[in-house]
Amino acid sequence: MIAVLDYGANKVDGLLQVLDHLGRSYVVATEAADVRMATGIILTGDGTFGEGMAGLASSGLDHVVKDEFFSGKPILGINLGMQLFFTSSDEGGYHQGLNLLPGHVQKLEGDDAIHKGWNWLKFKYPHRLYKGIEESKVYFSHSYIVDAENEDDVVGYANYLESIPAVVSRGNLVGMQFHPERSGAYGTKLLDQFLTQVLYRGNGQEK
Repeated sequence: MIAVLDYGANKVDGLLQVLDHLGRSYVVATEAADVRMATGIILTGDGTFGEGMAGLASSGLDHVVKDEFFSGKPILGINLGMQLFFTSSDEGGYHQGLNLLPGHVQKLEGDDAIHKGWNWLKFKYPHRLYKGIEESKVYFSHSYIVDAENEDDVVGYANYLESIPAVVSRGNLVGMQFHPERSGAYGTKLLDQFLTQVLYRGNGQEK
């Protein structure tokens, strides 16, 4: 069973519809006990970095995510959820993140820059997330991007004004800057691939 975190600063309906379509069991988790009993975690997010971290902290889910990460439980972050994995962000002022991966979240270059719409997901390294899957377009909607300290943590990217980290991973952690739940059959396939890894306790990169 998958724990889909609900921390008051995110929308989960679209994701839940895809999970229902895939026939995957899940719980919408607002408390630590729901997260700890799950075999994997999905942290999706909308809004600002500060709102996301405040929502996690107010429910105590920030500590739970960290604990479960270090225990080896597979975790998927989507959009803001991926950004929250990192050390810090300057969105709406400086904020500390979960610090599961080293790096900083910063504004896209240009005052009005926003990466919204369909763009090509390009694979940087072989990874189990997209093993056997060809590159395709996915749906993005964001104006802040990750500057990862460890380049090897970035396993997929897109090009828009600059190279944008689109998939990050280290061990049991996977993040998608795009919205797989809005990316049609291709995004559904990527989600299914991750969930299969959760069920069989597989994770990480293949190099």
